[in-house]
Amino acid sequence: MTFKPEYTYDADNKIWSGPQPIYLFAADLSVGEIIYHEMRRHPKLIAQISPTENTILTREELHLNSVRVASYMRQLGLVQTDIVGIIGRNTTHMCAVVYGCFFNGIAFHSLNISYEQENIEKLFNITKPRLIFCDGDEYDKVKSATATWNVRIVTMRNHQSGAISIEEILKTPIEPNFEPVRLEQGNDQTLAILCSSGTTGLPKAVTIPNSSQYYNYYTKLTTDDVQFTQSTLDWASGLITTILSGVYSTTRIIVDTPFDPAYFLRIVEKYKITWVVQTPSHLAMITNCSEFPAANLQSIQCYLYGGGGCSIQVQHCMRNQLGRNCLHLGYGCTEAGSVAVNWNFDEKPNSCGRLTHGIKVKILDEQGEVLGPNQMGEICANNGQYWAGYYNNPEESRNIRDADLWFHTGDLGYIDDDGFLFIVERKKDMLKYQNIMYYPHEIEEVINQMPGVSEVCVFGVWNQLCGDEAAAAVVKKHGADITAEDVEKYVKEHISATYKHLHGGAMIMDELQHSANGKTNRIATKAYFLKIKGIKE
Repeated sequence: MTFKPEYTYDADNKIWSGPQPIYLFAADLSVGEIIYHEMRRHPKLIAQISPTENTILTREELHLNSVRVASYMRQLGLVQTDIVGIIGRNTTHMCAVVYGCFFNGIAFHSLNISYEQENIEKLFNITKPRLIFCDGDEYDKVKSATATWNVRIVTMRNHQSGAISIEEILKTPIEPNFEPVRLEQGNDQTLAILCSSGTTGLPKAVTIPNSSQYYNYYTKLTTDDVQFTQSTLDWASGLITTILSGVYSTTRIIVDTPFDPAYFLRIVEKYKITWVVQTPSHLAMITNCSEFPAANLQSIQCYLYGGGGCSIQVQHCMRNQLGRNCLHLGYGCTEAGSVAVNWNFDEKPNSCGRLTHGIKVKILDEQGEVLGPNQMGEICANNGQYWAGYYNNPEESRNIRDADLWFHTGDLGYIDDDGFLFIVERKKDMLKYQNIMYYPHEIEEVINQMPGVSEVCVFGVWNQLCGDEAAAAVVKKHGADITAEDVEKYVKEHISATYKHLHGGAMIMDELQHSANGKTNRIATKAYFLKIKGIKE
């Protein structure tokens, strides 16, 4: 798949624009209405396969389950202003819960299973869900976290005493002449509430509008496609995959186990997966897997990845194994959605590509002045969509989206003369050593070129005399023999600026610390580094 989406550049205002939005369905239809009717068009097609739970559902079966979940919510008296909570893995009946919410016009607030009870309490206290679906594994902490308000808890698997099982819900009688609801607020109504990345503190509750932007960019999907993502429903990639499977009648492969690169390679070949969404850390883990050189990935037609940095060596390694130009780096954020996708990796490696439909971007310097092509500054995006903001958090909502409806992403980058976006660094990741500014990625790019390196994370270790001393956590490639001293020496030999040398040291790790969505977590990796080294900042 090689093409260059159209874009325009307003030189007077220094604003780039992607192509005009595509509308495949009537503009007034909700996501729930579209999925409800599309699932009925192909009742006998396979909708979902779970190799870890050994289950298969046709679209007819999934549709029936979804309607039963929706009917249960209606029997409880839930209305469109209510919230449903979700905290669970990609298990067999989780998709029915999501579609049931869509059919009723009820937003769900989804949290990651790794959250501790304290965070669950704080986050669910924002939205006060009346009904929560979770795994039995998380039942006790969810029950304790929500003990102060009236909530029903349904378990999806490993059922616990006191909980309602999903199997009970799936026995709910369907009301006569069941139809999906019309949205009281139209497509400005909140579809779902996800979590921000949370690498700089407690995640915020990000509202997602009932917008066509979540399915209109992937029009090449057909009933022949087989989709896979490791992401659960608390991340945009998990939500989008769930929506796309319903809209385009694809087959979806789900797993309820932690990511295993060898297992991923096996299910790609077994189920002939065509469409993949992963994080850069997953990509690095796959290429570092002993089974990777012999893996058959020829079924993959679209391999999308994004959400963090990835070495060009790892990207080329995957590109060569795929054998075709189907490796696509995407860029976006939970708040603004998809901003850019690179459909031209062979021509523009490491670029996030051109802007997606309906997106506008401008680049600002530190004084708020607009910059032109090839000038680095903060990336600001405008998707032209209504956004309700962070749930019950107007102050933080104003901090990220200004009065002119531009999202200030906090990412530094530039757009080149061909309209391709390049991400350079997170604005908040800037470090200073002896009052000289530098960014971790500048050192990471060098270490990634070192033979034997699979992944690297650079961060600052505070020294009261010098400032942020650069330090590196490194994961070796399978079978490589390198030491921390080798890494420090390599940086000295390949970076002339001494303020970028690894004055804080280096460490070889089995794996980097990751956020719940699989992104490399710089803060957690640094904390682990300091703990092992016995350093107190």
